[in-house]
Amino acid sequence: MDRKIDEVEFVIFDTETTGLDPKNGDRIVEIAALRFKGEQNLGQFHSLVNPGRQISPRAYEVNQISPEMLKNAPKMEDILPDFLDFIKGSCLCAYNMPFDLGFLNNELALAGKSPLEDFAMVDILTMARKLFPGLERHALWFVAKSVGIENIQEHRAFSDVEMTWALFQRMKSSLREKGVNEFRNFLTLFGASQKLLTGINQQKIAKIEEAIEQGLKIRIKYFSRSTAKISEREVAPKEISFEQSSPYLIGFCFLRNEERTFRIDNILDLEII
Repeated sequence: MDRKIDEVEFVIFDTETTGLDPKNGDRIVEIAALRFKGEQNLGQFHSLVNPGRQISPRAYEVNQISPEMLKNAPKMEDILPDFLDFIKGSCLCAYNMPFDLGFLNNELALAGKSPLEDFAMVDILTMARKLFPGLERHALWFVAKSVGIENIQEHRAFSDVEMTWALFQRMKSSLREKGVNEFRNFLTLFGASQKLLTGINQQKIAKIEEAIEQGLKIRIKYFSRSTAKISEREVAPKEISFEQSSPYLIGFCFLRNEERTFRIDNILDLEII
């Protein structure tokens, strides 16, 4: 967990589908992925997929994938072993992870396989929303254009992966300028694996509770969701509260000279002083 971001192997993946809801029988018709470390491209994965059902007219309008293109394509269960091997040991990323992961886990279930739970996961849409809170939209093409990436979004899996990768690199540079270099802090801010995030938050909560019990202050490095800036603060912790299952620290902030509430998943570093 104490590795630098550039020391971690990431996989960005994207899917095109027959529709919007796997619970209603929609399936993947194309899947693509790019594996990289730092700025080094380590490999690519791409395949059309025969879904065994019709593509909805609305989905076809977006991705232009026709039944003729899928007629001789492999079925998802035939390519899943290769895809799982490709992503093994990586931090898995997607732009709007819940959508793509929902479809991927549905395909895994249909193939009699377990869902992906033990991977480190990052939602790049969450990155965009947190790092560019002032943007009026956070569609992939719009965010990419706002940082000078002029590619046209084709709504095909691999072209979307390439655009997402370019955006990821720009946002990683922005994080570096803010002093966020540790993979652990990266997961704290943008992680999409609830199991992993819960473990990280529990460690922070244990430290805060220790400080409360001993009547000590803590020093935190805090990421503001409203400004996308990072500040260092000394806080006299008072209590831990939960709102919609998210943990918060309530305490007296000496930077603002008032009682403040801090989202624990936005606390990057924490030490008892």
